[in-house]
Formats: sequence, structure tokens, C-alpha cells
Amino acid sequence: MFTLPETRFDFSGDEYIYAEISRNMSAESNFKALAITNELRNRSIPGIIDICPSNASYLIRFNPEIISAHDLLDYLKEIDVTKSNPSELNLKIRIVEIPIWYDDPITREYSERYKNRHPCPELSNFEFIMKTNNFKDKEELIISHSSTPYLISMMGFTPGTAWEFPLGISPEQIIQTPKYLSPRPDTPKQAVGLGGAFTVIYSVPGPGSYQLIGLSAVPVFDPERKLEDLKDMLFLAKPGDIWKHRPIGENEYNRIVSQVNRGTYRYHMKEVEFSPEEYFAKGKEYINQIMEGF
Repeated sequence: MFTLPETRFDFSGDEYIYAEISRNMSAESNFKALAITNELRNRSIPGIIDICPSNASYLIRFNPEIISAHDLLDYLKEIDVTKSNPSELNLKIRIVEIPIWYDDPITREYSERYKNRHPCPELSNFEFIMKTNNFKDKEELIISHSSTPYLISMMGFTPGTAWEFPLGISPEQIIQTPKYLSPRPDTPKQAVGLGGAFTVIYSVPGPGSYQLIGLSAVPVFDPERKLEDLKDMLFLAKPGDIWKHRPIGENEYNRIVSQVNRGTYRYHMKEVEFSPEEYFAKGKEYINQIMEGF
């Protein structure tokens, strides 16, 4: 049995309540934030305008002319008590495969272009992560990153950008890295970046400070709705989903990109019932169980 932290609530202006489950990111805190915000959506409480789950917290925007802040706070506290029971955190999630061309020439070029902003300018971003995590060679880093399933813990920054947190490994096994000293003014679309313990895939070109390790062959944001799997959502990520990275070479990268451009690519994914209680009891054994056959 694991213990969920106690939530702290704060009023933010006239229209917001901020709920802080923990100061630090942990899978426990994130599962609780997802369970509470999913329950709020299911209840369709009149007056709630927006529900935003985050890594270890969530934010609710409401209309004070329909529901008072104190009445809404009572709802939140009641749900919080229920969702402090680990058996109440089960989620229906998707496992999604993300093919990645690791250490590709484009992200290497960006490493070189913005090395004046980097804490270790003599190394590429990929080499910097190898050094800070004691990987002996390139393949060791690729195997470590691609063999670990990642939980989508929150979304934000730019449309479709999702934060991925590793599951099924001990804290000392997590790949961690400092960010740039000052952000790059540009990052290529679908670049895969690492910052702290998180992985992100840049949904659109833009500024960024995560260390770049490769390119995703598939988009995580489809504003033109060309792909069948993104017609309803535009965004690939849903908080609570698990993403599994698969290393690919240049030829397969180009083949998949061609399929995406023609609108014929279908994401490899499956739906599963995920039990945080079982995950924290069994750890990697449970992750291997739900990943079986994927």
C-alpha cells in the first residue's frame, strides 16, 4: 500500500482554485491528479469552465455566478478524500508507439547552432546526456531511453506538447539532464528533448531548452486532421497514456514520414485498464504485464 499526499487548496482570483498535491513530481501525485480531474469531468458540475491537470497539481476555472468558490471547494475536498484511496485511481489508457530516429543529423545541427547557450558547448546534446548519465556509448543511451515506457503526466507549452515521465524503473535509473543555460530561439518540429527527468516531443517549431536526442517520425499535433487517429483530438497525447519509443534508422524514418504526408499512417496503439495500485505493488513486473504483446 502506498500513501497519497494531502492536497493543499488555494483560491486564485475570483475564478480559479489551485490544488497542490505535492511540491515534487511523482507517479503517485500524478495518478491522483488524473483521477480527480477525470472524476470532475464525469460529474459535469455546473459552473466549471476548465479543468487543467498538471504533474502534481491541478487548476480549476469556474464561473462564480453559477457556483461559489466555497461550494466548489467542498466538491473538490469530497472527491479528494475518495481519490486518496489507491484502489480508486484505475484508469483506462492507451499505449502508443513513438518511432524515433535517435542522434539524427537535424538535431545534431541544432546542438551545434546553439552551443553558445549550452552548459557544455564542446559536446552535442546527445553526448552531454551520455556524459551526465554515465553511458559508455550511443547504443546504451538509446536502449535505456527506448526500453522504458513513459507516462503522459501533463500537457501544455505549445499545442500538443506532452510531458513524459518514466515508469517501472528506480529513481537512480531515470535518465536526467540539466536544460540549456538560456533557451534556444528555435527547435525543429518533432524534436525529442530531455529536461530533468522528463521527455518531450516538440509539437511545432519554437523556442526550447531541453536537450535534443532525436526526431519523432510521427506528429503529436495534427491541425489539418490528415491522420485518421487524430481526427477527433488533433493532439496525440492524453494525460495518463503510456508512450513507448522505438528506435528506427533513416530509411524507416523517411518511409513513415512519407506515410504521414500522404495521410495513410496509423499509430500502433492499444487500450488497457491501468491499476496504479498494482503498479506500485509490483513495479516493473506490472509494466511488463501490460506491455506484453505490444
